[in-house]
Amino acid sequence: MRIAVTGSSGKLGSVFISAALARGCNIISIDRKPSESAANHERLQTHHFDLADFSNTLTALKGADALVHMATHGPPGIDSDERLHNNNVTASYNVLRAAAELGISRVCMASSVNAIGMLYSREPRFDYFPIDEKHASYTEDPYSLSKWIAESQAQSFARRYPKMSIASLRFHWVVADSSVARKAYASNIKTAANQLWGYTPLAMAVDASLASLTAAFAGHEVLNVVAPDSAVEDASLTLASRYYPSVPIVGDLSGRRSFFDTSKASQLLKCHSD
Repeated sequence: MRIAVTGSSGKLGSVFISAALARGCNIISIDRKPSESAANHERLQTHHFDLADFSNTLTALKGADALVHMATHGPPGIDSDERLHNNNVTASYNVLRAAAELGISRVCMASSVNAIGMLYSREPRFDYFPIDEKHASYTEDPYSLSKWIAESQAQSFARRYPKMSIASLRFHWVVADSSVARKAYASNIKTAANQLWGYTPLAMAVDASLASLTAAFAGHEVLNVVAPDSAVEDASLTLASRYYPSVPIVGDLSGRRSFFDTSKASQLLKCHSD
């Protein structure tokens, strides 16, 4: 399989490329700056440009069998709101448009649990726990809004091009392992609560991305890709009662189970985080 990967110099993109190369895939690497991982590999072709340029995007994707879109601007605060939002929305549209025009039927989009409005909201709003992919979106900030729009774009393309299979993977905070999240959450209680004490192991994100390219589904699917446990020692029901006493519990929050329902991803992608 020949996979075009955007955001190839990023933490997730670079590790994904190494994993895909190890599995025998050919890679078209796309980023504004060079990637240091897997440089000069015989099965790696590189392109350096901004995805706002549709012509270059279309040219770079030619010959690809699949697309993994991991390029993103964010989080809020490192750029102006309008630049962050507009860059993300334009990039996601351009790669989807190019994939459709070139007949690339398998697409993986790196989305975010923030597509429902979470960490960057003034006060996050949750309708129920655990959160599944049907939860309403209450986005306020430009980053979260851009992720929600990208998912809507993917749904639109899947309707118009029925042969396309597009997975929008809602990653949480992608970290090497749970110890990184545990340490950070212990030092910032408000951030931990706003993030619902969740995280996504880097290896899990890579495995899910690869699996999405061959999973048996058609159209567009939004999938929570989050660790099955929280990154703190408190029981999940205790945390829910303490920080979100008015939010209904509609599923299993026993022990330290995650506040995110990941059963759909487990079933569809046949991959797990444990």
